[in-house]
Amino acid sequence: MNLAYRLLVAAVLVVSLPAAATSTSEAEKRLQVAINDVVAVADRSPSSSALAGSLRPVLEKYISFNAMTRRAVGPGWRQFSADQQSKATQLFTTLLIRTYSKKLTPGEYPVIKFKTASAPAPGRVEIPTTLNYKGSQYNVTYRMEESEGWRITDVLIEGVSFVANYRTQFDATFKKGGSTAVIDALSQSVANVPK
Repeated sequence: MNLAYRLLVAAVLVVSLPAAATSTSEAEKRLQVAINDVVAVADRSPSSSALAGSLRPVLEKYISFNAMTRRAVGPGWRQFSADQQSKATQLFTTLLIRTYSKKLTPGEYPVIKFKTASAPAPGRVEIPTTLNYKGSQYNVTYRMEESEGWRITDVLIEGVSFVANYRTQFDATFKKGGSTAVIDALSQSVANVPK
């Protein structure tokens, strides 16, 4: 590698490091605010059954359910009509919020320790955490992207991605029956998770 090329690479790295540090810092702050908002809503919720409805507007502010749904469906997403994409996003959002809210108990708070965040690509940040909740400890990594502010686009629990987990299911369903089958499967899943 010649000297000019090395100098160019070094210059690019030096210029991009402060931007990456700023990005991770902004994303971490946004995630901390999101977690505090969720805890505050859970604390005010009169019951577990009322929690999903209370959490929805808060989670929609911090999570890009559009990106999560598109990625969970995978390549078949391009074959969905605009109405089908909208319906799938609405159903997937409801499914995730109901599933997530069932894991929370009003009055019980998680203890979250933030680890060193990384920026694998411009506009993307991964924030690993350790979460202690109800006597159990979990490694949770939040993937965030800068789109209308920093928003969560995936969550990995013990290394397992929400998006990848659902993509496996949706891909098989799509191959059997196309977009209609995916929407039907989502509708069934939502019906099976109590409000």
